[in-house]
Amino acid sequence: MIRLDDIDRALGAREPTVADPGSAVAAILCNAESPQLLFIERARVEGDPWSGDIAFPGGRVEPQDDGLQAAAERETREEIGLDLGQGRYIGRLDDLVTQSLGIQVAAFVYAIDDDADFQLSHEVAAAFWRPLSHLTDPARQFSHTFASRGFPRNLPAIDLLGPGKPPLWGITYRFVAQLMRLAGHPLPES
Repeated sequence: MIRLDDIDRALGAREPTVADPGSAVAAILCNAESPQLLFIERARVEGDPWSGDIAFPGGRVEPQDDGLQAAAERETREEIGLDLGQGRYIGRLDDLVTQSLGIQVAAFVYAIDDDADFQLSHEVAAAFWRPLSHLTDPARQFSHTFASRGFPRNLPAIDLLGPGKPPLWGITYRFVAQLMRLAGHPLPES
């Protein structure tokens, strides 16, 4: 069984590997009947390299932001209308670099007590919760060749939304893999 307390303890007991990212995201957990993780489906926009992808809320650090964590919180408010000041900050995952564009990204983990009402911006097609148990379900895990992103590579992915919908893959998958490893439930890695 996956418990939010296990993730909380694991994040509190380690120092993340920190680079010099220019972007930040928020990994948001809800301690419902079983812990759930919030994902967004990005809107489809021509020229956007992450158009239509499953992701965490987040984006680039702006000059008015007081650091990376503030950028993740601002982007979350702008994209889905969720104020993370009402939640509890748990910790930071290791910084990662996107495989296709080489952008460094930081991920900050939060917990909120209840399901939120989202106000989606034009950048977000949908916001949804998924139980952490769905992420570890072998029936949802698969390998997929992502040839359209400029690098034909076979990468691990998770089916969160069903046939014909985008899978969880790429840097968001790698952040989720870190989180699940800390919870004692590792995912397949590339």
